Amino acid sequence: MQAIRSFFIERSYLEVETPVRIPAPAPEAFIEPEIAGDWFLQTSPELCMKRLLAAGLPRIFQICKCFRKGERGHLHLPEMTMLEWYAAEHNYLDLMADCEALLQAMPHPNQISRDESIIDLTPPWHRISVSEAFRRYAPVSAEKALRDNNFDEILVDFIEPNLGFDKPVFLYDYPAPLASLAALLPGNPKLAQRFELYIAGIELANGFTELNNSGEQRRRFNDERELIKKQGRRPGPLPEPFLEDLKIMPAAAGIALGVDRLVMLLTGAKTINQTVAFTPENL
Repeated sequence: MQAIRSFFIERSYLEVETPVRIPAPAPEAFIEPEIAGDWFLQTSPELCMKRLLAAGLPRIFQICKCFRKGERGHLHLPEMTMLEWYAAEHNYLDLMADCEALLQAMPHPNQISRDESIIDLTPPWHRISVSEAFRRYAPVSAEKALRDNNFDEILVDFIEPNLGFDKPVFLYDYPAPLASLAALLPGNPKLAQRFELYIAGIELANGFTELNNSGEQRRRFNDERELIKKQGRRPGPLPEPFLEDLKIMPAAAGIALGVDRLVMLLTGAKTINQTVAFTPENL
């Protein structure tokens, strides 16, 4: 924690704190928020942090608790520690460089061991597009997986087990429908400027160039709300103050990194349970 804070403070990022309990999280079909009274526990501080960008703060970071209903496993906790940072006038390529530099600043050697693999953390790290990863490792194309509505299953079963076992890997340029808050790729609106960072087959971070078009964001949120309804869930209200502030938010990039998973990887812990003082089952 101290190394993370030092890394960002030395780079002129301001540490911020935003509310954990909010009236309207971003609607996401595959992330379900925990209800807290008539509001929700945040799944991410993203919306509030972007409002701070709109208010004029150019570089910000936060380490906070986030909550996601039904997420429990050897890599998942329903209450997790998240690191998020946002920078005006940056894009997703800048975030990749930030990730490389951040891990270099952690108190550990330049190599870590995981699943009998030695992983070299020295930059530059590998980069592979989603389309290329599907061509290389999956039985179908990314486009077909998206049409057949089994993109995530194929990603988990065929692609993730091949990512990041010699060096960390940035999996980038996701299909646009899988990046509802990200800017599209210039010249190819079917793709979004989004990436995920993998080390030893484990997803560590999710970052993207931010969408700052309020009308387009509203349309995408409504699309997500329709998907939530099809799942038999009731979507929450739209985050209207965020959509209003998005009209004046500058071009920016932002990323969420799971601190529990980072600690797990750097210490050689076998499960995420070993990174926290108390699991839900111990309380």
